[in-house]
Amino acid sequence: MQDQLTIGEVSRRSGVAASALRFYEQRGLIHSERAGSGHRRYPRATLRRIAFIVFAQRIGLTLDEIGRELARLPPDRAPTRRDWSSLSRTWTARIDDRIAELERLRLGLEGCIGCGCLSLDRCKFANPEDRAARLGAGPRYWIGDRPPRGGDRPPRDGDRPPSGDPPGRRRPVNAPAP
Repeated sequence: MQDQLTIGEVSRRSGVAASALRFYEQRGLIHSERAGSGHRRYPRATLRRIAFIVFAQRIGLTLDEIGRELARLPPDRAPTRRDWSSLSRTWTARIDDRIAELERLRLGLEGCIGCGCLSLDRCKFANPEDRAARLGAGPRYWIGDRPPRGGDRPPRDGDRPPSGDPPGRRRPVNAPAP
């Protein structure tokens, strides 16, 4: 197996376009040597760096952050498992934050997110009269603020609907007020 790969070989094996590889090289994230013909040749270990770049982008690191992380790797040899382990430990908290954010996103797809639209039936209970606006701009519950006590739950017997209907009597959502 050859130790030096052409840009086409690296592109095929990594799944990253050759133009992106040239961009990563321009940013200093990966390095190549020039063959006598002037063509780029990449050390096989570059595939690991590219996999790291792709993964790091997927979890939300910027290219500048990725560059700072990669700069911690040894420049004179292929990184070892220990090198990669040390590098990845630093972003465990970032991954946990991203997981929590994605879970809020999933939960918010069906419930009130405190954005002020008041279009879902749950918004009447979770965000009556757009109380979330007092907390600031944007989808307040989605970004981590808590709905008022009892917010974003289905109505229970004894709840007073915002329409003024007596408890226990529910109008269809689109029915006009009496």
